[in-house]
Amino acid sequence: MPIKNRLAEMHEDITGWRRHLHMHPELMYDVHETAAFVEQKLRGFGLDDITTGIGRTGVVAVIEGRTNTTGRVIGLRADMDALPIEEATGLDYASTVPGKMHACGHDGHTAILLGAARYLSETRNFDGKVVLIFQPAEEGGAGGKAMCDDGLMERWGIQEVYGLHNMPGLPVGEFAIRSGPLLAASDEFEIIVTGKGGHAAAPHEAVDTTLVAAQILVTLQSIVSRSVDPIKSVVLTVGIFETDSVASNVIAHTARLKGTVRTLERENRALAEERIRRIAGDTASAFGATAEVIWSPGYPATVNTPVETEYAADAARAVGQAVNDATDPIMPSEDFAYMLEERPGAYIFLGNGDTAMCHHPAYQFDDEAIPLGCSWFAELVERRLPAS
Repeated sequence: MPIKNRLAEMHEDITGWRRHLHMHPELMYDVHETAAFVEQKLRGFGLDDITTGIGRTGVVAVIEGRTNTTGRVIGLRADMDALPIEEATGLDYASTVPGKMHACGHDGHTAILLGAARYLSETRNFDGKVVLIFQPAEEGGAGGKAMCDDGLMERWGIQEVYGLHNMPGLPVGEFAIRSGPLLAASDEFEIIVTGKGGHAAAPHEAVDTTLVAAQILVTLQSIVSRSVDPIKSVVLTVGIFETDSVASNVIAHTARLKGTVRTLERENRALAEERIRRIAGDTASAFGATAEVIWSPGYPATVNTPVETEYAADAARAVGQAVNDATDPIMPSEDFAYMLEERPGAYIFLGNGDTAMCHHPAYQFDDEAIPLGCSWFAELVERRLPAS
């Protein structure tokens, strides 16, 4: 595959960086050692324009091209945090931290962007500026939003932004991308049903919240089957159903449902919230109970802009074996979405081969994907900022 020769030469070094990061995973915003490692490497590449503490523990660095006649600025992003998972790979470079693991490949993403940074700092074969974004807290902490809230886009003048994520099941050497929604918005809800507790032998004297909550749970599934355009994708899952009952002969006074909604379109995101509130309230009322709905908005959908998607796909075609530029969207969420809400850009999947899926204790990042990811970042820069 036509990866850049210099990056092929760096493969062993970058793999070493990746495995070091894998052995020392950190969670959420507590990525101090990882950020320090990134900063050390960037300074070793000769970069002086490095800022730490953006989005609490993020790192931002700038690489100037040989020329800057157009004032063009591109942002390249990698996430740094791990997951609270006990590793079960048996690798000789497995996590050394109990209960923490890079089970989503963010160690690979960070190493890939560092490799691209080293290449770009050596060659500088572009006109403009590249802003390197090393982000904390992708796994549930909205670190991308925190960096944007700290003025990431405005302070560094970023005009378009790009990122990648490894994809288990997609062969190494292949890429996948699409214009429009690529990953879903993710919202959480909690429904607290209050009735009237009582003895199981006298249900007529109680308001059975278990029954009410069960009716709500079943009716919620009608949102996807009867309220949403069948051509569109919405996922609604109730993951927790619990009551305050302490015995089998007690009718619970309260019941609680907790779940998640995944949507690709803004209108369906709003629709899901409205329907959940209506179904919960009206169903409870029909049984003489009440229902409180607590809605917790999560990450928005990750939406690639059309022109930038084509730029990303063209760069992938130049360095990969195959590119699916009309891949189906998937329903996990990703906080790169916040960056794409502020600037045009694109997010692409990088093949990780036949391994366990992300967030699994047996997941493994395939180091053979490293030169492809580095080459994609570098190729993208050289195409979008052609040397004058």
